[in-house]
Amino acid sequence: MVRRGLPRRIETADIIVPTKDDHALFDDVFLPHLQEAYRLARWLTGNANDAEDVVQEAALRAFRAIAASDVVNPRAWSLTIVRNTAYSWLMKNKPKDVVFAEELNDADRRRLDDDPQGRTPEDVVILNATADEVHKALAALPALFREVVVLREMHELSYRDIAAVTNLPIGTVMSRLARARQMLIGTLGQARP
Repeated sequence: MVRRGLPRRIETADIIVPTKDDHALFDDVFLPHLQEAYRLARWLTGNANDAEDVVQEAALRAFRAIAASDVVNPRAWSLTIVRNTAYSWLMKNKPKDVVFAEELNDADRRRLDDDPQGRTPEDVVILNATADEVHKALAALPALFREVVVLREMHELSYRDIAAVTNLPIGTVMSRLARARQMLIGTLGQARP
């Protein structure tokens, strides 16, 4: 748990000047998770250059908020800021082929919910998909499904931490993760003869 000391900032008129404590707190809370922040931004934006921009903006947001925040879980706090920054960036700059789950019509949502092939996770192992095929299948997932897979499988966050990062109930996290895995299995199954 990171606790704030007294006084955190010096306020002069309408200008807030960060103290040395703000810099140290930022170094302790955000910087250790910088590599994970970049990986998450990379998966969400799908582009290394865009991910760098997102992480830079997220770092600025984190630095501005560090003094006013009681950070209990620095990793989840940092990744939440990166996630929110990435979605703000995507909403402003998203290419035409990025589709958020909220933007899908009812027919597309039903198609995502149904798994016509009835595959299990064991089928994925049987498919012996290459890392490149898995990477492409993951990149093809809608962003809201891709993020839960990335947070769970690559960042190894618990369901509770994913719920904190995404601001979703744990049940929704579990549901999205299951649906994302089904979509991955379906995509990988179609890629194989």
